[in-house]
Amino acid sequence: AIARPSLGQAPGTRFGAPPRACTGAPFGRPHAGAAMSEVEETINRIRTHKGVTGIVIVNSEGVPIRSTFESNQTLQYSALISQLATKARSVIRELDPQNDLTFLRIRSKKHEIMVAPDREYILIVIQDPNADQQG
Repeated sequence: AIARPSLGQAPGTRFGAPPRACTGAPFGRPHAGAAMSEVEETINRIRTHKGVTGIVIVNSEGVPIRSTFESNQTLQYSALISQLATKARSVIRELDPQNDLTFLRIRSKKHEIMVAPDREYILIVIQDPNADQQG
């Protein structure tokens, strides 16, 4: 049986629990069609949230697998955010070797970047933090 992603709503978070869109059977293995359609459903559901401007999924090496951005933006977010997630994970483990990074949220004046790292993939969601204030 394939482990199914868990994307239920958790109180106090815009997207629910840290997204796990890429857990389960990795792409290219048996049942990849089912896993891929589940990933597509998850991406489409996240895209409907107010203010979401883009989604990028990268593998553990930082190579983009799926993106809603143009090529240049995809490559930029993939490289920079995967490096940041790797560094953040190492900081957490340095502070406590029994701990691990589960979610990272970065907010700037123009964007909010949410990063959900997993063993094999990283889900990156970019949104406009001011979307709630715009008419």
